[in-house]
Amino acid sequence: MQCVTFTAIGPAELLHRLQARGSAAAVSPITHIERMPARAGRAAPWPTWTDPAVRDAFIAQGIAAPWEHQAAAATLAWEGTHVVLATGTASGKSLAYQLPALNALARDPKATVLYLSPTKALAADQLRGIVRLGVDRVRPATYDGDTPREEREWVRQHARFILTNPDMLHHSMLPGHARWGVFLRRLSYVVVDECHTYRGVFGSHVAHVLRRLRRAAARYGSSPTFVLASATSGDPAGTASRLVGLPVTAVTEDASPRGAVTFALWEPPLLPASTLSLPSASTLPSASSLPPTPSLPSASALPSALSLPKQPSRADAAPVAADLAGSDPAVASADSDPAAFGDFVDVELPPIRRSALRETADLLADAVAAGTRTLAFVRSRRGAEVVATMTRRALDEAVPGLGERVAAYRAGYLREDRRAIERALLSGELLALASTNALELGVDLVGLDAVLICGYPGTRASLWQQAGRAGRAGGEALAVLIARDDPLDTYLVHHPEAVFGRPVEATVLDPSNPYVLGPQLCCAASEAPLTQADLDLFGGPEAAAAVRALTEEGALRRRPSGWYWTHRGRPEVDLRGTGGSPVAVVESSTGRLLGTVDPGSSHVMLHAGAVYLHQGVSYVVDELDLEDGVALVHQEEPDWSTHARDVTNLSVVSVSSYVDAGPVGLFFGEVDVTNQVVSYQRRRISTGEVIDTRPLDLPVRELRTMAVWFTVSPDALVAAGVEPADFPGALHAAEHAGIGLLPLIATCDRWDIGGLSTANHADTEAPTVFVYDGHPGGAGFAERAYNTAAEWLTATREAIAACVCEAGCPSCVQSPKCGNGNNPLNKADAVKVLDTVLTALPPQ
Repeated sequence: MQCVTFTAIGPAELLHRLQARGSAAAVSPITHIERMPARAGRAAPWPTWTDPAVRDAFIAQGIAAPWEHQAAAATLAWEGTHVVLATGTASGKSLAYQLPALNALARDPKATVLYLSPTKALAADQLRGIVRLGVDRVRPATYDGDTPREEREWVRQHARFILTNPDMLHHSMLPGHARWGVFLRRLSYVVVDECHTYRGVFGSHVAHVLRRLRRAAARYGSSPTFVLASATSGDPAGTASRLVGLPVTAVTEDASPRGAVTFALWEPPLLPASTLSLPSASTLPSASSLPPTPSLPSASALPSALSLPKQPSRADAAPVAADLAGSDPAVASADSDPAAFGDFVDVELPPIRRSALRETADLLADAVAAGTRTLAFVRSRRGAEVVATMTRRALDEAVPGLGERVAAYRAGYLREDRRAIERALLSGELLALASTNALELGVDLVGLDAVLICGYPGTRASLWQQAGRAGRAGGEALAVLIARDDPLDTYLVHHPEAVFGRPVEATVLDPSNPYVLGPQLCCAASEAPLTQADLDLFGGPEAAAAVRALTEEGALRRRPSGWYWTHRGRPEVDLRGTGGSPVAVVESSTGRLLGTVDPGSSHVMLHAGAVYLHQGVSYVVDELDLEDGVALVHQEEPDWSTHARDVTNLSVVSVSSYVDAGPVGLFFGEVDVTNQVVSYQRRRISTGEVIDTRPLDLPVRELRTMAVWFTVSPDALVAAGVEPADFPGALHAAEHAGIGLLPLIATCDRWDIGGLSTANHADTEAPTVFVYDGHPGGAGFAERAYNTAAEWLTATREAIAACVCEAGCPSCVQSPKCGNGNNPLNKADAVKVLDTVLTALPPQ
């Protein structure tokens, strides 16, 4: 690596340079700057029950005394009270659970402690911290999928402080509880770190895994104290209680010191206006009458305004007009034969913004060039790879070799690759990372000066977690939120009070979800027969009803001693809802394993012909074998990117609750959703031009879930000024914006939800907009939307109306993953639809 010498600058000077960089634009990209002053800490004496050896170990690490919140939470835990500590990033939550846990191990040579984290990286980081303390006879060890099999037996027999994750507890430790009997019999504390991440279906599964742990521990005679750590969140005590099934006391007042933080909201500038030569109005067919995209089902075969589960924007998403010009045979032929349509006119295309990925890469390059240690959070794995690649190229063009100090970091990397990157960042060999939220959680990244957040991460809790990665050594920090061309991001950068003036969300989880409860009861029964007392543990009446249904189905069998699992093997239950085992990405020519992709993403990321990015290197997929879980790829640097296209259908199963508001109906209930990836587009990287659309033959996926939907009578829409021919475009636009704004209300992001709209749905017999949870049985997001419909739809209406575009753009009503290619859309009429709904709905 070439040695490059430069002088590092502070966060304040970096923001000044970034502002200067954007000063050439007509409008400053910075829409708001929030300055949070430094805060002094409030220390407390070491609790009287602290073992001298444990206290001295912390003092040797430079911790002279705990902060008040650390001492308060640790004392509650030591006294046997289940406690959750919900304070800010870098507030020292680790000490609050390490102090009672290590004391228990020091006082009782037989005691054990179990630590659970949502990620392997966090568990590995915690292990390093415990090892540094050097307390005698603790014998800490990680036990996860990366632990070599030859080491697992030693961990089971000798480790006293085991660091693992809910997946390993579910798949290995609880099914094999007999082998873990000694450890469980001596279990004193269970630490649940970053518990705010256990939300939706994943959180509901983890809630039952923890109940199964309590059941197994009781079987061997122990009743451990639970200590939970969380980012600041709404109702931490209630959420923690639902998670563990026990009353939990919350400690929320943060007494730790904090350096000054400057938080900037950044909206990428509009690109220069461009024009497209089109036939004159007298000869050009309307957009709605253009032929459908080749290789996709025709519009007549689909609901009139079909839409799909939404995903974050792609860096090279092309504007709609470019999609039509590049894929429609009529327009293409006009380019070669002007007489085909008669006179041509130059039409100015709708303005589009510079992509957030490109903007983030440029800002990251500026930060590295200034010597500022920076972490860029990017929403998708592909996005993290793209940002790292663009940053390296820009730096190498300026200073050859400097690009080597930037890397990507994401899930799916092999263990050795992840650990090498972590070490290089901590040592200073790397100056910057472009990472997914894999580094959002409490990994101690001391020395970072700035954080760039490429796109709102979905919740305010995640936003502050990511921003808190900077300044962890107590110094001044800079955080910049770079808005994607997306309704929610656009809304937030122009409504800073929605970011800085509101508390973080309460975590949504529902252990009574039948799609979670039934499989988890099967898991529990396979570990030991279920008793009546167990049914109370797992939910009371809901658990009893689920057991009756499972018994009728033959999954369980009733005996005098309880309900028994009837099958030989263990139940196959996926906690994270990824759809099974990951798909291995293998290089065809060498057989080398590059990484893995979860099954839920494989149809989109690894279909035949897809471009797959890995550590800055492009590969093209030769074959996707879903049965064997393998994608074969070869290295190639094409000048195009790939974008999967899918279609969705929805039918109503039942209505759980509804509001009759005259011409408007608001509903919450169960729906069936079918989805299939049917084709993919190849788009020119340099221009976004659609090269072609190629068909795919992938299986249909079926989902029974919960949805919120509203209906509007045709007469009410006509009275509002929406003509029947414009119903599809108006509802379609309202649906896109509603999905984009729902994360403002619920603890979800666009990956968690999907939607569909139609001018006349077969089940409702009316114009209808659906928004549904993207998880079997629902995840609580649609229910939250139903209960706060007025707030949600008001924010949606404001976001559409406030956008400066004329006909709709990605900042308000366009979606990069729309199955109908964002056609039809009617921005103005979407506002009329929402006005009609909001006027009719009663205040909440």
